[in-house]
Amino acid sequence: MSNMAAVEEDFPRGGSSKKRTESKIVVQRTEVDNLFQSNEQVEAKKRKAAFEDDDKKLKKPKPGREKEGGLTLNAAAKCVEILHLKNVKEGMLMLGCVKDVTDFEVTVSLPCGLQGFLSIKNICDSYAKLLTEQLDSVDIEEFCSLPHLFHPGMVIRCVVAKLDVAKGGSLSIQLSINPKLVNKALTSSSLKAGMVLSGCVESVEDHGCIVDIGINGTKAFLPRKAEKDKQNNPEELKVGQYVTSRVEQVKNKGRVVHLSVSPPTVARACADSEQGWNLTNLLPGLQVKATINKVTKHGLILDFLSSFSGQVDFLHMEQEQASSYTEGAEVRACVLYVEPSSRLVALSLRSYLVQPGNGVNPFPAGGDRIGEVVNGCKMTAMHHMSGAMLELPDKTKAFVHRYHLKESKEPHNENRVLAMPEHTCRILDFSPMDQIHFVSLRKSMIEKAFFRYHDLQAGQVVEGTVSVLLSHGMVVHLSEHIKGLVPRIHLSDVVLNNPEKKYTEGMRIKCRVLSVDARNKKLYLTRKKALVESSLPLILSFADARPGRVSHGHIVCIRDFGCIFRFYNNVKGLVPLRELSSEAITNPEELFYVGQVLKAKVLHCDPDKEKMVLSFKAAVEGDTEEAATAQFDCEVGKRLEAKVLKKSVNSLEVAILPDDIRAVLPTMHLSDHLSNCPLLWETLQEGDNISNLVCINNRQNITLTKKPAVRWSLEEGVVAKDFSEITVGMELIGWIKNIMSYGVFVEFPYGLFGLAPKSAISDNFIRDVTTCFQLGQTVIAKVTNLDEEKRRFLVTLKISEVIPPESDAQTRLLNGLQEKKAVTEMLALRDNSDLRQQLAALSVGQKLKLTVDTVMDSGAIFKSDDLVGASIQATKHHVMGVNVTPGQKVTAAILHIDILSTCVHVSILSKLVGKKKSLNEGSKYTAMVQHIDKDFAIISLDDTAQLTVIQTSRHLNEIFLSDSEKLKVGMSLSVEVIESSCEEAQGLPLVSWEHCTPKRQRTTSESQKGHRFGEIVQGKVRKVKPTSIQVTLEDGSTGNVHVSEVMEVTEMSLGSFPTSSVKVGSAVTARVIGGRHASSYRFLPFSHPRFTYTIPELTLIPSKVDTSGADFKPVPAEEKLKGYEVGEELTCFVSKFNPARKSLEVTIDPCVNGTVELLAMITDPKYAHHPEKLYKLGQVVRAKVVEVNCKPQRFVLSLIGVHKLEKGSVTLGMVINIHPQAGLLLRLPFGAKGTVAITDLADAYKPNLLDKYSKDQLLRCFLLGSENGKWQLSLRPSRLNPEQAKPAKDEEVLSMDKLKAGQIVRGFVSSVGEHGVFIRLSRSITGRAQFQHSTKYFVINHKVLSDHLPPNTLLTTKILNVNKEEELVDLSLLSEDTGKPDVLPESLNLPLRLIGEEKKKHDAQRMKKRKLSESEPKQAESKVPKKKKKANKAKTDDSDSGVEVYFREEDKEDEEEPKSNSVKQVKHSSAGPSRLQVTAGFSWDVGLSSLKPASAAQEGDSSDGEDQDGSSKPQKKSRHEQEQEKKAAEKALVQREAELMDPSLRPQDAPAFERLLLASPNSSLLWLQYMAHHLQATQIEQARSVAERALKTISFREEQEKLNVWVALLNLENMYGTEESLKKVFERALQFCEPMPVYQQLADIYTKSDKIKEAEGLYKTMVKRFRQNKAVWLSYGTFLLQQGQGDAASAVLQRALKSLPAKESVDVIGKFAQLEFRYGDSEKGRAMFDKILTSYPKRTDLWSVFIDLMVKHGSQKEVRALFDRVIHLSVSVKKIKFFFKRYLEYEKKHGTPQSIQAVKEKAMEFVEAKGMEAAS
Repeated sequence: MSNMAAVEEDFPRGGSSKKRTESKIVVQRTEVDNLFQSNEQVEAKKRKAAFEDDDKKLKKPKPGREKEGGLTLNAAAKCVEILHLKNVKEGMLMLGCVKDVTDFEVTVSLPCGLQGFLSIKNICDSYAKLLTEQLDSVDIEEFCSLPHLFHPGMVIRCVVAKLDVAKGGSLSIQLSINPKLVNKALTSSSLKAGMVLSGCVESVEDHGCIVDIGINGTKAFLPRKAEKDKQNNPEELKVGQYVTSRVEQVKNKGRVVHLSVSPPTVARACADSEQGWNLTNLLPGLQVKATINKVTKHGLILDFLSSFSGQVDFLHMEQEQASSYTEGAEVRACVLYVEPSSRLVALSLRSYLVQPGNGVNPFPAGGDRIGEVVNGCKMTAMHHMSGAMLELPDKTKAFVHRYHLKESKEPHNENRVLAMPEHTCRILDFSPMDQIHFVSLRKSMIEKAFFRYHDLQAGQVVEGTVSVLLSHGMVVHLSEHIKGLVPRIHLSDVVLNNPEKKYTEGMRIKCRVLSVDARNKKLYLTRKKALVESSLPLILSFADARPGRVSHGHIVCIRDFGCIFRFYNNVKGLVPLRELSSEAITNPEELFYVGQVLKAKVLHCDPDKEKMVLSFKAAVEGDTEEAATAQFDCEVGKRLEAKVLKKSVNSLEVAILPDDIRAVLPTMHLSDHLSNCPLLWETLQEGDNISNLVCINNRQNITLTKKPAVRWSLEEGVVAKDFSEITVGMELIGWIKNIMSYGVFVEFPYGLFGLAPKSAISDNFIRDVTTCFQLGQTVIAKVTNLDEEKRRFLVTLKISEVIPPESDAQTRLLNGLQEKKAVTEMLALRDNSDLRQQLAALSVGQKLKLTVDTVMDSGAIFKSDDLVGASIQATKHHVMGVNVTPGQKVTAAILHIDILSTCVHVSILSKLVGKKKSLNEGSKYTAMVQHIDKDFAIISLDDTAQLTVIQTSRHLNEIFLSDSEKLKVGMSLSVEVIESSCEEAQGLPLVSWEHCTPKRQRTTSESQKGHRFGEIVQGKVRKVKPTSIQVTLEDGSTGNVHVSEVMEVTEMSLGSFPTSSVKVGSAVTARVIGGRHASSYRFLPFSHPRFTYTIPELTLIPSKVDTSGADFKPVPAEEKLKGYEVGEELTCFVSKFNPARKSLEVTIDPCVNGTVELLAMITDPKYAHHPEKLYKLGQVVRAKVVEVNCKPQRFVLSLIGVHKLEKGSVTLGMVINIHPQAGLLLRLPFGAKGTVAITDLADAYKPNLLDKYSKDQLLRCFLLGSENGKWQLSLRPSRLNPEQAKPAKDEEVLSMDKLKAGQIVRGFVSSVGEHGVFIRLSRSITGRAQFQHSTKYFVINHKVLSDHLPPNTLLTTKILNVNKEEELVDLSLLSEDTGKPDVLPESLNLPLRLIGEEKKKHDAQRMKKRKLSESEPKQAESKVPKKKKKANKAKTDDSDSGVEVYFREEDKEDEEEPKSNSVKQVKHSSAGPSRLQVTAGFSWDVGLSSLKPASAAQEGDSSDGEDQDGSSKPQKKSRHEQEQEKKAAEKALVQREAELMDPSLRPQDAPAFERLLLASPNSSLLWLQYMAHHLQATQIEQARSVAERALKTISFREEQEKLNVWVALLNLENMYGTEESLKKVFERALQFCEPMPVYQQLADIYTKSDKIKEAEGLYKTMVKRFRQNKAVWLSYGTFLLQQGQGDAASAVLQRALKSLPAKESVDVIGKFAQLEFRYGDSEKGRAMFDKILTSYPKRTDLWSVFIDLMVKHGSQKEVRALFDRVIHLSVSVKKIKFFFKRYLEYEKKHGTPQSIQAVKEKAMEFVEAKGMEAAS
């Protein structure tokens, strides 16, 4: 090593030279992967030459040293940190410890608190094979389950097989112990004696076991004697068992290996460098001898096996030996894990892994503490990047992972956490591998009600979130990791057929726990309302089931002998037949159902045998004797005494004395004062007696109350015993039972309930009911409405409508004080503490001698020699005006004594501590509130130094809608003394009180505080805010200075902050210019200069302060607004940013505010996300007025320097829509809108230009001009930045003048129609390439082109001709013109067009043929010319349909082919309604048969073919033939003349159409042809106007004709219009036509134009509107099946059957079945027919259809089976004969002679069976 180091020093290989001890390069773990990837390539290049021969050695990424003397193969980490889940990679080797074993999975504890899962599939190959055999065969004796192979605490070597992502997004580590993966890096040649390897038993032989160690070509044998040495597991090894063994012998070059498993031998075995370990094959679990290289705060860095560096993190250092870890010390370590990517080896020094014979304890020493919340923990160390160590109060160590030091979204602040003296944590888990508890400091984790399943008990009511609905129930998540199942029968009180209608994912619901199995993590819940809301005692175990107890449960099973009834925790009992009801029951299933909730009474229970007998009958009737005594003892209204048995959170379980009858006393019934209830509950202990109780309900459970008001009402008889006794106007005392959004439910004695609606709760308007009352609050209610039928009544709680009992307030106060006194006395007696007894002796108003301890901003704390340990404090209000210093002696008056927290509140104010003056009864005083104690307040009476206690509410029903209405310290009250010294109030005066009302005589003092307009005032600056300054005036009141009133506008610089020039504490002189409303803080209008303001608005501007008062006039806000003009520039101040609207609010002066929209705020899109960063609060900005309006008040400003848009300027716009045809639609500043054509998007066109734009995107755009209120915009850089932009590749085409023939230009496809390809060259110019100039291929149908050239396809074109007069541009797309490939691909295999010589030849032949027919008219007749004439006729007729307009104009080579194409189109469509074909794929269906040329076209089609044959060989015609031809020509001419006179022929221009329309105004065909004529010239608007004329002209009687025009107009709008225009036409069509056909036509239009979403929406509307119409349902079904939505079609069928009359059902199902055959699943259709024909076997029409469909879609076997079924039907003989005939025809066509004969034989059998009837 020394030689190598010397060489290194002389010839360093890059980097600075290092000392020997620091020879390892330090790399931070988290960055390791990237560093490794980049360095590896560099290193490989650097070292290629040096290691060319040595390619077997591993090349490592770090500048490691690989020389013969010794080598350092991996680098040490810079900072030792624990292993994080994010660093775990597949293939990583780890040492683990078995934590838990189930039948199919082993939970494995991994280092650093990680946890992995070992599946039964990942043990080893032989075990997997055994599993497969086990599945195939039942009896395999050798099979051993996982709990037999693994036990908790077992240490295993494993490999990360897979990282799964769980549903919540968390990673799950899947492990494997398959030796083939664990020992993957070992080969048979690398095996050496002494190695310790892991393996799995492959097979058990006579003399030992063959162990699978995962190395190919190596057999490992474990002799039986070696196996017997195994101490901890003496039984025989099983197949699949994991063993850690030592290699004893290696034979035949590693082909045979002998092993031993003796624990001491294996544990002592230490890996050494001679065994050939390297970084690739280093295994976890190996014991190594190591040298400490470096000691760090977070762990150790070790050297081992002479060439490796490893780390030991702080979790794996022995704490006791920490002092012995010094550099150079020798230690024994165990390899924990190896991270291959970063070459990191982690080791452990923990004794349980290193020392021989020590096992790993899978359970903590102190027992199971998981889930426990521990207070008072101290943080002992913080480890950067890892976490922190805690010490729990019992000195146990615990570890907090860094992610659990804080909430998930909080920033890291380790120092703050470390600085905290104490921590509260929750124990998350125990890690056996690290032997430490892992805890969390997250507040959210600590506060979780349920951390694990152990925290839940059966019978507990819980809230959860619906996660998923399954067939067997519903999964509900109570917390992140706790979920429960609500079984299907428990989803509701009744069985739900469609639970998905009631429950949706994410819904919050309340459930009750049925049972919980914490070990297996199984939780069952119920949603049955009767169980969830049951107030009866719960039966959770057989021990709870005492005879006589009544409880709710549910039926789980019904048998002949009775019902099995279940409570909680699987506690079940039998209800025998005789106990089901008082009447005799023979069949229980008729009366009861599984899941039914009932009350059952326990008759007999044997907890040891877990058997119980129950009764429904006794629960309903009750045992007569018991009921009588209970009724006698617990009569409602009778005073009782009871003993506390048990305390629960919301109630006390008590036993009524002397008979020990069980009853419940809810906590809220302990007092009328709800603040006293928890005090009394806290004070009462089990075994205490409570007196003055009254029974209020004895119907189910006996419920008691201690509320004095309720007790008084029962004793006085102010009560209704039954619903029949209630009358309207009756006043009752009750308590709030439930609070809903619509009102509150009030409960009264005897179990009566009334509802107080929201409107009847208070005299004032109530926004939120839930904040008004508390549950259990005592109220007085007056009955307002009775519902006799439903036995319900409404009440009012309005104070104005209910009259409280006389002296109610005083009585309630005294009762409350007595309750507080009772609490004090009970605590004093119970504790035996001197302090509490001393506190109990104190009273309100008593004087104390105290010493000041500490003085703070919030008040002062005192100490007293008499009250040692008590907290004595005074708030700042009670030390105001008194100078106190620590150690000072003072006299204080007691305000309140809190005996529970041993706290005394005092006051040292002189007016309270002075000598008391006597009070006169009946006299009035002004009182001040000195202290508030929940429901009570302590007040002082004037300057008498007298204190007393009052209630904070004067009426039981009083509601405080806002905090301002509640009593506060310092508030003045008006009181009247009733009794100067009341014994029951501990000698304090008894008073009545009310809020002070301002009296008139005090106006002088008020006016001193108020300020008039124009007044000059002095003051001190109290607070400086960005938009205002608060000034404390000389009289103590506060004034406000608006930011605009701080300095002269001329002195303000742009971007400055005026208020910052004023310093806090400085003295100012100001003038009053207005005032603000004290509550809303709104600027008040000026009513009169003498009006005084409580909060004056001031100005500090010298020019305003110095002017004389007479010149200073108020200006109202409206006048100010009117004074502003649009375009005027103002100085404004930033007030606030509204993130929702993305608008800025600015303020101009105290009464005028303005708004700036986002687009008028910024000029650069980069500020769009955070525009508020540009403008700070209070900043001076210059704005221009955009809009000013007084009513409604609207003041809009602009900060971008302009107030209106101008042509040629650049502005910002926001994308609001992206339209393929129109381009981008943008919203511009100041409410304007504009469009960007696709040709204006860029200077250099690219394909899919629109794709890079998205909605709400902000763009800079150039304003080209305005048209109809819309701006034309450009995004071209040459327009936006003409100086910086590069020359435009695709220049703007502004006019026709710029275009010249021969020029090459690029454009975007606008549309492809029958007249060619239309290409958009600019916003206003569109050119056309005819088909012969579009492609070199011959195109039969323009759809081929439209499929390959969708709109907005970018094309290069050559201009052929520019016609400026008609504004037409002819283009060419041919490759010889543009130099680009053809627009159609070769793969279509289309024929090429004829060109050049071929074309001339073809034309010559045609011309010759034409001349022959004309020059020799007298020759004999011939068929070919005759047909030629017809062909010509066909051409003239048919070409006028608008399809062939351009082909007819140019008499070129392609004349014949397109013609034949158009003919074919007509021929196809002649079967259905004729279809008009128009440019750009425009089409509509017309229900007319008047397109006559179709038949002629068919003839023309054939004649064309013959023409070509004939023309190829010109033949000499005889004279007779010529004569015949002449006659035919004459005949054709006559026919042609007749046709020209035929009005049905389509004219060529508008006047011709108008002439025809005068003759036939009601012909929809003529109108449609006229529309088509306009559309050929792309005159969309003219076509629209023709349609509108047609609708006005056609007679209202011609409904069908009108419908045709409406359909055409819908088609037009769908193709060329917008969504809005289509909607408008549709709505109009519905008004004027029968709605159903219009809906159907639009649906068809949508479907044909592939607008599937719109079509589906329309069909949904149709089936709602026309649900009785069978055709609509069939149409919808057809549509869904055509779209492949089979399931949806089935659902539609079900809906149709419900909506349509029953008699239609069979036909509808039959039709849907046919549709399934045609478009959907034929198997489904067949099943539907089977089902319907089973029910209606005599429907021979359906049988016939079924047979037709099966012949077409089914196999021969299926068809024959169907025929066999049909011929055996019991229908008339005539029909059977028909089916036999069909059967025979089918067999003749598809069968064999034998099958034909078989059918004949069947027919004979049938005839014989039917006898004479069939024969006749």
